[in-house]
Amino acid sequence: MTLSLSRRALVLAAAATLSFGAPAFADDHQMVDEIHFLIPGGAGGGWDGTARGTGEALTESGLVGSASYENMSGGGGGRAIGYMIENAESLENTLMVNSTPIVIRSLTGVFPQSFRDLTLVAGTIGDYATLVVNSDSDIESMEELVAAYQENPNRFAIGGGSVPGGMDHIVAAMVMKAAGEDPTGFNYIAYDTGGPAMAALLSGEIQALSTGFSEAVAMAEAGEVRILGVTSDERVSTFEDAPTMAEQGIDMEFVNWRGFFAAPGLPDETLAAYQAALTEMYETEAWEEVRARNGWVNIHNSGDDFRSFLEAQEQEIGDLMRELGFL
Repeated sequence: MTLSLSRRALVLAAAATLSFGAPAFADDHQMVDEIHFLIPGGAGGGWDGTARGTGEALTESGLVGSASYENMSGGGGGRAIGYMIENAESLENTLMVNSTPIVIRSLTGVFPQSFRDLTLVAGTIGDYATLVVNSDSDIESMEELVAAYQENPNRFAIGGGSVPGGMDHIVAAMVMKAAGEDPTGFNYIAYDTGGPAMAALLSGEIQALSTGFSEAVAMAEAGEVRILGVTSDERVSTFEDAPTMAEQGIDMEFVNWRGFFAAPGLPDETLAAYQAALTEMYETEAWEEVRARNGWVNIHNSGDDFRSFLEAQEQEIGDLMRELGFL
């Protein structure tokens, strides 16, 4: 994406209004003095990687002066959301990363809040989902995974870094349904985040793992897991050895967005500066390096576009969850 000169001027002008006790521009490019990223889960998960990757790109490119990070697990992400709302007045420099689960967990009542209770900043990336097995597993394809499940459904467990009825569970259910199996019949084991779930796979506690593609790539490159299928429409260049679900006869696609939220009541000029920095980030080499390394897809929507996107997803996922019996 390339901004025109007039558009770029507007972006920079919007950012110039932000100050956290210091000029918004420390040099010709810096738009924001500092950002504190709040991560609603533990280290090693998709939220953690997205926040740290975004912070890396923003600081390396000079758009943000400094970035810090805080992991706050609990309540399926609800603890961090509650913290943002309860401490809004002191969190003007804080962005919370989130993704599809903020919609899912609000629908299921895991926490009482929804995205409407926060300031919507921007959606930034998409990450495909995948099913993986330990590299020592006898299972080498989705066909063999389904066969292993059929042979012993009571002992075959698929794990995920989200609560029952959460995104990893829903993705696994969508895959099983597309493969002709009962989407509610398999044994799903929930873990707090992707890190503990991956550890459970490597230890043999579960037979397969439903996770984000970006989380699986590094483990696959290290030879620790085997990616059985990706929910993309074509193979992803980041790891082209991974086949899609569709090419194995499983007709389903899914992409999980990730983006950023701020505390309610954030001043308009501060919100504009955050959105401007994120918009400008897409033009930088630092961002392209982070994006390509993780296999992410650029999905950028700010403000009202972000709200419309979330409302549409809320309707779509709600309908799907009712179909699968989760609501």
